[in-house]
Amino acid sequence: MEAYVRSDAVVSRVIAGETMIIPIRKGVGDLASIYSLNGVASLIWSVIAKPSSSEEIVRAITSEFPSGGDQIKQDVQDFLREMCSLGLVRPLAAGAAA
Repeated sequence: MEAYVRSDAVVSRVIAGETMIIPIRKGVGDLASIYSLNGVASLIWSVIAKPSSSEEIVRAITSEFPSGGDQIKQDVQDFLREMCSLGLVRPLAAGAAA
C-alpha cells in the first residue's frame, strides 16, 4: 500500500488558523509559490506529517467530517495527485521509510 508524506523541500506554518506552505528552492523560500490550505486540506497536511496511506487520510477526514463517503475518497486522491505534481507531497512505496 502506497503511503504519502510531506516533501522535505517545503516548510509550513499555521498562521491565524490557516496552513501556509512555502516551497524551498536552492535553500531559499519561493515566496512566489505560497500555498494556503482550507480546513480539510489542513487536516490532510497534518495527517501526512508522518507517512500515511490514502485510506488513513480518508479515515481521519471522515472522523472530523462524517458526511461525504465516496466523494471524500475521490477528493483525497485528487488532492494527493495535485500536491505530488507540485512537489509538496511525495509518495512512498510500501515498506519505505520517510
